[in-house]
Amino acid sequence: MRRSERRGHGGGSGKGALEEEELPSELNGASLPVIEGSPGRRGDPSLVAAAAAATTAATHGSRRSTESEVYDDGTNTFFWQAHTLTVLFILTCTLGYVTLLEETPQDTAYNTKRGIVASILVFLCFGVTQAKDGPFSRPHPAYWRFWLCVSVVYELFLIFILFQTVHDGRQFMKFIDPNLGVPLPERDYGGNCLIYDPDNETDPFHNIWDKLDGFVPAHFLGWYIKTLMIRDWWMCMIISVMFEFLEYSLEHQLPNFSECWWDHWIMDVILCNGLGIYCGMKTLGWLSLKTYKWQGLWNIPTYKGKMKRIAFQFTPYSWVKFEWKPASSLRRWLAVCGIIFIFLLAELNTFYLKFVLWMPPEHYLVLLRLVFYVNVGGVAMREIYDFMDDPKFYKKLGQQAWLVAAITATEFLIVVKYDPYTLTLSLPFYITQCWILGITLVLTWTVWRFFIRDITLRYKEIRRQKQEHKYGKDKCLSNGDGHPVLDDTNVLLLHNRHFQQGKIKKSI
Repeated sequence: MRRSERRGHGGGSGKGALEEEELPSELNGASLPVIEGSPGRRGDPSLVAAAAAATTAATHGSRRSTESEVYDDGTNTFFWQAHTLTVLFILTCTLGYVTLLEETPQDTAYNTKRGIVASILVFLCFGVTQAKDGPFSRPHPAYWRFWLCVSVVYELFLIFILFQTVHDGRQFMKFIDPNLGVPLPERDYGGNCLIYDPDNETDPFHNIWDKLDGFVPAHFLGWYIKTLMIRDWWMCMIISVMFEFLEYSLEHQLPNFSECWWDHWIMDVILCNGLGIYCGMKTLGWLSLKTYKWQGLWNIPTYKGKMKRIAFQFTPYSWVKFEWKPASSLRRWLAVCGIIFIFLLAELNTFYLKFVLWMPPEHYLVLLRLVFYVNVGGVAMREIYDFMDDPKFYKKLGQQAWLVAAITATEFLIVVKYDPYTLTLSLPFYITQCWILGITLVLTWTVWRFFIRDITLRYKEIRRQKQEHKYGKDKCLSNGDGHPVLDDTNVLLLHNRHFQQGKIKKSI
């Protein structure tokens, strides 16, 4: 799915904004990757730019080993064209119809809502046709450009909420849904934690059935998708376990963080999260081994083949295995820690935003936010990985990753402004001790791994080089009559010296 490197067999007139493209020509024994342009421009003769980028891309041998092979016949169809003029014509006709043929209602609130929605739709039309492509192209590049523009709209909405007073911000939610703006009690998942309740003869396992609500499949599906985003078993497990520790630590602030021990570790970590991660890793294995062979729909002779091709349009164009390697360098270690921190903060924002904006957990806005993160999270993770893994080629952070980070920070600032009292409730003493101990261990390991250990290894290497140099000098010492021993190295040095002296004499 990498835009700068593509291994397809397709010619110069292929689909626009595909994810990996490579010319079969060679330069100094290295394959020249084609830099991908906007939709409909894949056939443009931009070989000069591609050759300029080839020098950098040819050094990415280790990166290419994690990429799947892709075969593409390069069919360029109506589906892959941008259609900017068509969209502009339809948009203009729609606005003209509203202006000339529709009578404007006298309801100010209704007109305000409709005007805001129309403004957002016009911006989305512009972004879908004109915004910069991201790293993904399936099912269509316009789909990912749409979610990029939704990210901009959502961030602007959060900024607007941030600049309101607490009362006005909560009452503004009534403008979206009249049922909002009312404080709602949070459900307490704690209480009676007996797995088997002998006092209840009719249903002794009622505590378990009470916990099996709609959030159980949501947990599983959420972690399945997160695994496809992160593509690393260890990082997923660390985030899963860390969030349970955060729930333990913050249950004095939010009542719905209070859960039974078996709800935390058996139902969440092992069953829901663990099963979702397992299924996600199995899917990753299938995607990494799958043969990516793309053929134009009208070039497929059979009806069954056409249907299969349509279904595979909703799968990735190709696949890249993420190799985070957090212990390889301080930069990668800090980047992985930052990714884990952003993930955990986004998870916490889900619960705190509901609490401070008075939204019930089952409200459609909560679901829409989760759908939003599902669609933008994978693109953001890919852009972060590219930026971290190949900073010379990707010189700046991707646009979707930048927006996701800004959205997460803005959501947290809204929580801080709207309910600082809840956030400043002091942690229990034993919780504080546990976090201080954990942070101290992480910092100690970081200092040892990337500073003390490196200094020690560098000192040992310098000492070894000095010993080798001393041994080499001892080898060149006199063998008893004052003449050095002429081994192979000394003979070569002597011939080189005579050659240089001969050149000097000729020049004189």
